[in-house]
Amino acid sequence: MLEKVLKRKKALRAKRKLRVRGKIFGTAQKPRVSLFRSNRYLYAQAINDESGLTLASVDGKKLGLGNNKEEAKKIAASFAASLQEADIKEVVFDRNGYLYHGVVASFADSLRENGIGL
Repeated sequence: MLEKVLKRKKALRAKRKLRVRGKIFGTAQKPRVSLFRSNRYLYAQAINDESGLTLASVDGKKLGLGNNKEEAKKIAASFAASLQEADIKEVVFDRNGYLYHGVVASFADSLRENGIGL
């Protein structure tokens, strides 16, 4: 039974990911911020979809921060600083198929608080 449940969860996330990803596109002036959550860490990167380049990134593992709301705020603050160094003030948020609550919402709110427009 567990295998069946995990398979369904993966399929539903993949479906959400395709639906969200079909509507957004990142440019050099307004890149797409893609978020990835593992069970232990949080990762994000700003992507220019026109050229396929990563403009800025943050790795929660390298920062020594985990995957909860408080640490997501710290990761977002660090990411906002690297975005501002790259002279990026506006981004398009790609939640990557994750539901917009908890850690994902905390990350997005912290980006807004640190001067990055979503």
